[in-house]
Amino acid sequence: MLMMAGFDRYYQVVKCFRDEDLRADRQPEFTQIDIETSFLGEDEIRPMMEGLVRRMFRDALGEELPDPFPVMAFADAMRDYGSDKPDLRVPLKLTELTDLMKGVDFKVFRAAAEMTNGRVAALRVPGGGSLTRKEIDDYTTFVAIYGAKGLAYIKVNDASKPNDQGLQSPIVKFLPEGVLREILARTGAADGDLVFFGADKAKVVNDALGALRAKVGHERGLAQGRWKPLWVVDFPMFEQDDETGAWSARHHPFTAPKDGHEDRFAKDPGNALAKAYDVVLNGWEIGGGSVRIHRPEVQAKVFEALAISPEDQRRKFGFLLDALSYGAPPHGGIAFGLDRMATLMCGAESIREVIAFPKTQRGQDLLVDAPSVATEQQLRDLHIKVRPTDAVKP
Repeated sequence: MLMMAGFDRYYQVVKCFRDEDLRADRQPEFTQIDIETSFLGEDEIRPMMEGLVRRMFRDALGEELPDPFPVMAFADAMRDYGSDKPDLRVPLKLTELTDLMKGVDFKVFRAAAEMTNGRVAALRVPGGGSLTRKEIDDYTTFVAIYGAKGLAYIKVNDASKPNDQGLQSPIVKFLPEGVLREILARTGAADGDLVFFGADKAKVVNDALGALRAKVGHERGLAQGRWKPLWVVDFPMFEQDDETGAWSARHHPFTAPKDGHEDRFAKDPGNALAKAYDVVLNGWEIGGGSVRIHRPEVQAKVFEALAISPEDQRRKFGFLLDALSYGAPPHGGIAFGLDRMATLMCGAESIREVIAFPKTQRGQDLLVDAPSVATEQQLRDLHIKVRPTDAVKP
């Protein structure tokens, strides 16, 4: 709205509230560095902002970050790392096996390969053949956090021998020799290595193997370098709910599509890409931004793709639609999480360590005992009436 009003740029440091689940890298209250500017595109905003990050690390820590930062497409990040914020200090990559597993007798792999939005992928662990059964079981428990139902593996004892002699795994007997040889070829697995497998919906496989990749890499001393920043670009405009089939905006519904991609909204929304970009450092997203929609007809197409009725558009976003109709400049921006950056720069494990009064997993401030019970007067001021649960009809 400021851009539309004639302010061609702004820069603010502001406290924000996040209505989301809490993890090591997020709190309900956080500090954001927010930038917006008119008449600059993605290719101009990103170099400017990475210069800001480089200057911060140089002045505060005496560290020199790469110039320029590497750039990676979202699709490539998900295929190779199972994450849109990969920790590039760990050089391990996932290997695609979905096409190879269609039609095999092993039902776990075949079902995932033939499933809509299914995936079968492998993670080679150099020297992983030395992992004990207990260590493998611990990793199996770890991936269960991400919805994985198990963690198949193959130890490569001697790749020169027949499969039943050179490969050690309960699943070897279910896979043809040609498939096993192709797995070794694609992953590059050699004697002494171990290959983990994920087979499920793509999201489960990506989440589980992506997290396992980082965990194994750090625990086994495979991580390289101190700071590994990158830009992740070309995000999907929309994502689909597996249960309802409904589409939602991946970033927010005001993100501009790549040029010409608005034509995909009606028939192929899953392949519409956005002018969105995240800056990632050591596996943490430290900033995210986008070029915004400035044409009312494009905004209308986005709302239509999201199944937002004209009445709801007017009720929720009428002020924005009116402003766009008067004319808006092309504009874009980015927001950095100051607390996340401080966490990384301090070498802390959790964002809680750099916030003065962090909240618990339930969003409570134990120091001042907040939130507290609202008084009757406060409820009246907010026009809220409390009724006994037995008075509420289902």
